[in-house]
Amino acid sequence: MTDNTQRPQDGASSARPEDLPTQYAPAEVEGQLYERWVERGYFEADEAGGKEPYTIVIPPPNVTGSLHLGHAFEHTLIDALTRRKRMQGYETLWQPGMDHAGIATQNVVERELAKEGKSRHDLGREAFVDRVWKWKAESGGQISGQMKRLGDGVAWSRERFTMDEGLSKAVQTIFKRLYDDELIYRAERIINWCPRCLTAISDIEAEYQDDEGELVSIRYGEGENAIVVATTRAETMLGDTAVAVHPDDERYRHLVGTEIELPLTGRRIPVVADEHVDPGFGTGAVKVTPAHDPNDFEIGRRHGLPNLAVMDEHAVITVHGPFQGLDRLEARSTIVAALRAEGRIVAEKRPYTHSVGHCSRCKTTLEPRLSMQWWVKVGPLAQAAGDAVRDGRVKIHPEDMSKRYFDWVDNLHDWCISRQLWWGHRIPVWYGPNGEVVCVGPDDEPPSGEGWRQDSDVLDTWFSSGLWPFSTLGWPERTDSLAKFYPNSVLVTGYDILFFWVARMMMFGLYAMDGTPPFHTVALHGMVRDQFGKKMSKSFGNAVNPLDWMDTYGSDAVRFTLARGAHPGVDVPIGEDWVQASRNFANKIWNATRFALMNGATVEGELPDAERLSAADRWILSRLNSVVAEVDAYYDDYQFAKLSDTLFHFAWDEVFDWYVELSKTTFAKGGPAADASRRVLGEVLDVTLRLLHPLVPFVTEQLWTALTGQESVVIADWPADSAFRDPAAEREIETLQQVVTEVRRFRADQGLQPGQKVPARLELGGTALAAHEDAIRQLLRLQPEGEGFTATATLPVAGATVALDLSGAIDVEAERKRLAKDLAAAEKELAQTTAKLGNEAFLVKAPDQVVEKIRARQASAGSDIERISAQLSALPQA
Repeated sequence: MTDNTQRPQDGASSARPEDLPTQYAPAEVEGQLYERWVERGYFEADEAGGKEPYTIVIPPPNVTGSLHLGHAFEHTLIDALTRRKRMQGYETLWQPGMDHAGIATQNVVERELAKEGKSRHDLGREAFVDRVWKWKAESGGQISGQMKRLGDGVAWSRERFTMDEGLSKAVQTIFKRLYDDELIYRAERIINWCPRCLTAISDIEAEYQDDEGELVSIRYGEGENAIVVATTRAETMLGDTAVAVHPDDERYRHLVGTEIELPLTGRRIPVVADEHVDPGFGTGAVKVTPAHDPNDFEIGRRHGLPNLAVMDEHAVITVHGPFQGLDRLEARSTIVAALRAEGRIVAEKRPYTHSVGHCSRCKTTLEPRLSMQWWVKVGPLAQAAGDAVRDGRVKIHPEDMSKRYFDWVDNLHDWCISRQLWWGHRIPVWYGPNGEVVCVGPDDEPPSGEGWRQDSDVLDTWFSSGLWPFSTLGWPERTDSLAKFYPNSVLVTGYDILFFWVARMMMFGLYAMDGTPPFHTVALHGMVRDQFGKKMSKSFGNAVNPLDWMDTYGSDAVRFTLARGAHPGVDVPIGEDWVQASRNFANKIWNATRFALMNGATVEGELPDAERLSAADRWILSRLNSVVAEVDAYYDDYQFAKLSDTLFHFAWDEVFDWYVELSKTTFAKGGPAADASRRVLGEVLDVTLRLLHPLVPFVTEQLWTALTGQESVVIADWPADSAFRDPAAEREIETLQQVVTEVRRFRADQGLQPGQKVPARLELGGTALAAHEDAIRQLLRLQPEGEGFTATATLPVAGATVALDLSGAIDVEAERKRLAKDLAAAEKELAQTTAKLGNEAFLVKAPDQVVEKIRARQASAGSDIERISAQLSALPQA
């Protein structure tokens, strides 16, 4: 069990503030820090401990894969959640592992074999599978090392693989149970078939895109008995076994029950009436090819039509001499030409754009094909999966994504789980010489003897990954890990695999674990896109390797950028300039903390009582506790973008740009007030670094250990809201900020350099600002009045007056001319926009967005006039 007792640093991890480099160099520290975390067992989980569990499984990446931005995004969010929960005292398990990725992995190894001039058939099944295992050992799983680069705090000792011995036993067990419960069956159905991968593809693995093809209208029959049908797949007409019309369509009522000639084949086929046909679409008649179309298959079942397959597994025509042996696309054009020669083509539309399914792995156009396959009867399983969300046992976040979930599970078709591959979990069914069918469990001996053979198919990859939340914990054994860490606390995954993976885990988890769902919450995120909102793709030339960005800017910068864009269920645009900005933030944390440490910021001793603290001290402590509460609320609502933005602005704007600067004045004076501020600054840094740690773990580890002298921020306590609030101090400092901000803006408008000193008189009266005069002067570079002081510009701000002597700082006449020119331009813009908005004809004709743009220009011009006029008034008179 991990010992969370903090210890002083030792060895290479010990550091003094002055030992910190002047600049943060991520590449020099990230790898060492991660190795130290793993060596010390921070990420491991203990079943025997009494802590409350917090469990998340990694969406298992493919063994063929490498870290892409989508992985980096998802892993950042999961790592942030688990690091925070670990700091909160939970027994935290982030379960790692990889998916065997049946089709993808087999394709990789087959390509390797092709380089040797071989195919898998040259090796045979057993030798080919051995070759895949060898590839997996040598080349697979490079993503694990890349996850370490990102800082993933996973329990590496528990890493699993969907083909390892334990998970294979889980797959065989649940198959046997489902089979015995008659929820798995074998049947001939229409499936999506990939002629390249030579396997069935599930509906949700078919990628649909608009392709350009042709729509041809073909005349079946002759004279009054002729019917015109239209198709984009003319080659399938060879397998037509009927023409269907709607029962109420008067145009074809006289033909229902008769037979017409099928062109090119010499066969006669019936005309049937079926409710499925839309009489208002096209000619109101459709060709029926039951072996090559799912809708036609159902029509065929209703009318007892024969299923005539006309293509083999390679999509090559197998019937009718003239076309036999042609690829489907060759056959298409050849058949259309033959029909045209016979005068059967009534109309041709080319190009004709329509949606076509493609294999998600190799992009080959899929072919609907009648095939004997294994299926899961999903009805009762899907009902349970829907009910678990409806009754609140599982919450989907954001809630509006629930509708998509219900639309899917409430209309789920039986799931084709067999794949015609060699790599994967082989279906545990044996066939006997006399037609026997035996399903074998993991503890059963398979039947043997002459004539017995095992089914040659393997299971869909999603079948084994659907067991992931409990198979990784030792199921079907009732292990201590299963008892401790199931169900998972939350599943963090993309909305794009809500149907692929989430629904399957829900169905299997509820079935296998006695009605207990696999997780309490499903937190859905969007997809990473480029800075223009376009999907990232190698073909688009906008794909990014996150490792390149990590090399250049550091892992913290990549993580923070991704988290800052993570609104629940919404796609995340990301560009390199945003990563640069996050790198700048990491540098700001480093530089400001290092400065504070060099100036005595400390965590030693108790915080002074409130009455011993300055207004600035009380303000920053009050704001700190508010931020702790805000961050906690955002974490609990999976609002990563909001919590990241809150921490960014608090750290940069309030702590570094204001409190550190205000502290400089206090430190310069010395005494008890300075000692109190050093302790407050240490407290603020301590808490801020702990709050930031789940998002930017590396830089915060370096700084927090240097600040506190403790072992690691990974096992530090998560900050708690102490409930200290001081509204009066917050108002006081807000007033100071208002004065400083307004005067800075005036200085900039007058063209003064930030460091340029100007004589000034501060009239702070009896306000609370009087105690901050030294700080105000330092922040604004304001010198004392001195002899000969002349107030050439007077600024009333927030109840105070700041009088400036600009006589030696600017050319007043030149500045007046410049401002007058700007004022004239703003007045002209206001007049023009006002005239347009007063023109009724323009308002009627112009698009709404154009009108809104003119209104915005009008408002901006009015603001410019007000600002420039104030600047002119503030200039000294001639």
